[in-house]
Amino acid sequence: MYGNMANFVLETTARFAVPFFFMASGYFFALKTTRGDPTDYLIKRVTSITSLYAFGLVLSAPVFLAGTIVRASAENRAITSSVVLKVAEFVSPIELLYYGTSVSEILWFLPALIFSYVLIYLCIASTMSAYLLPISLGFHLVGLLGSGYTMFVDIPFEIRSALFFGFFYTSLGYYIYSHEWQPAPERSTLYLGTTILFGVLHIGERYVLGYAITDQTVSQGIYAPSYTIATALVTLSLFVFLLSRPNLGRDTALPVWGKKYAVGIYVTHPPVLFILEKAGESLSLFGHEIQNTILWHLVLTPATFAGALLVYLSVRNLRAIEIDGFSLPRSRQIRNK
Repeated sequence: MYGNMANFVLETTARFAVPFFFMASGYFFALKTTRGDPTDYLIKRVTSITSLYAFGLVLSAPVFLAGTIVRASAENRAITSSVVLKVAEFVSPIELLYYGTSVSEILWFLPALIFSYVLIYLCIASTMSAYLLPISLGFHLVGLLGSGYTMFVDIPFEIRSALFFGFFYTSLGYYIYSHEWQPAPERSTLYLGTTILFGVLHIGERYVLGYAITDQTVSQGIYAPSYTIATALVTLSLFVFLLSRPNLGRDTALPVWGKKYAVGIYVTHPPVLFILEKAGESLSLFGHEIQNTILWHLVLTPATFAGALLVYLSVRNLRAIEIDGFSLPRSRQIRNK
């Protein structure tokens, strides 16, 4: 029970991450498009994100396919048919091109960001930018009903996508910049306090939705919906706080590390995480239940981080990936390496 409660708090607290990414992306999309040609910048961003997504697929698919072969062999199932079914999942058009979940669910927000950009661009091109935030909010409310508030209505389709989540948060970031909202530095303490308050509210909201109004208990499992109402509140307040403190962390190594490694680590970490998790499952077959230990939970994340960094650096040395996107290495470059 205590382990589930700790994981529930961690899961809830960290849930702002992807929405914050969408907001920041929308903010800088507005910054770039108001200073230049929106069409040119859209094409540039879509090309870059598509190449990163393609790299993530190329890196993850063989690892996941190998896992399918090993599992089929261990369970005495036909390997060929298992591989065919897995490949069919990989190339499923809507999951591959729109939802981004055909190979790894972790990469879902990359195609979601592409479609979010396109939706914003269409609103701008059709002179509907004034209605951008209300339109995206309307779709987001439908997404919330299909995520955290399923007790009110049954949404019969997948809602963790660009239209129902990415579009809203990206539009929110776009709205902040396009309306020239620059939070005052002298109010940064207030914004930080609001962020903490909404963070506590976020935990309380999800506890009520997952346990207080249901028959479930913390000892039975971890309630982890995609997003809820308070997710937007805590994400927005944190974003505003950071806008009020633009020099925060500037004198540290974090900005340089982020620019050099953050995108690469994220794109390469799905297969690393998969291998580590499967290794933990394999050890349980020999009586070592390490996945139920505190040590495993403390080590898994930094081990995934370090492994993904190592993979990224190795691939970058082959010049197969850069921050601006993915490109196949030339044969001469590979021979030289």
